[in-house]
Amino acid sequence: MDKEEELLLRRFSELAEQSYQNNVFYFTDFLSPADAALIYRAEQTKRLRIRLASASDFNHEISLEKKEGAGADLLLWGGSEGCERVMIRFGNEEKFGYSVPFPIRILHIEPLNKKFADELTHRDFLGALMNLGIERDTIGDILVKDKSAYIFVKEDMAPYIAENLTKVKHTSVTCSMIDEVPDEIQVQLEPVELVVASVRLDAVVAKIYHLSRTQALELFQKRMILVNGRICENNSMQPKEDDVVAVRGYGKFVYRRVAYDTKKGKQAIVVERYV
Repeated sequence: MDKEEELLLRRFSELAEQSYQNNVFYFTDFLSPADAALIYRAEQTKRLRIRLASASDFNHEISLEKKEGAGADLLLWGGSEGCERVMIRFGNEEKFGYSVPFPIRILHIEPLNKKFADELTHRDFLGALMNLGIERDTIGDILVKDKSAYIFVKEDMAPYIAENLTKVKHTSVTCSMIDEVPDEIQVQLEPVELVVASVRLDAVVAKIYHLSRTQALELFQKRMILVNGRICENNSMQPKEDDVVAVRGYGKFVYRRVAYDTKKGKQAIVVERYV
């Protein structure tokens, strides 16, 4: 763990302690997948012990417990199912006796005239937001479809963006706040059962994307494999339950578990592909 990661983990510890002591919910800004992955990768520090309490496909409840025993709960959420950039909410509804929603709003950005609009990409929408002088950690995921975008932003920034974002690239746009993302835009997971010779990450990647082991190895060498937001060059590592693996240029999946051993000494595993 490098110094920057250590500082971030220390900040998580401080927020957890303050939440527990004050019975108040605290929120982070939007975190990158790599920063959010610290919660999963950290096992024990001098300040806190991190334990996965329960998990669903997209919404993870985790307990932070101090060595002395006191602790605070936290929840990760990005505004919709499958978001990569998430906030962390420190606090426990049952202990506090009240609840506070995540300070996240959804903006829908679309061209004034779609017929004559540029072919707008994720980078175009992000660039337009950055040109407004907005910090990256106030913006969550950007979902693009048919020259339009659905963008998750911090609640206090939503009115400013809605009022001032009038152009993306060379295209004039309208920007409005909405309550939820349409179903056809949301990320979904497709369960897949695969048989592999061993539960090594290169074998799993090769099987999922119909690659040879040599081709899969090249992806690791080119630093195109990410596990929980971190570049992974160790092709022989064995993924852990609920690890999120992204393969640049191919897609992303969640490793779930070994289902059973086959009669031929291989292993049947369950993964869920993002679609």
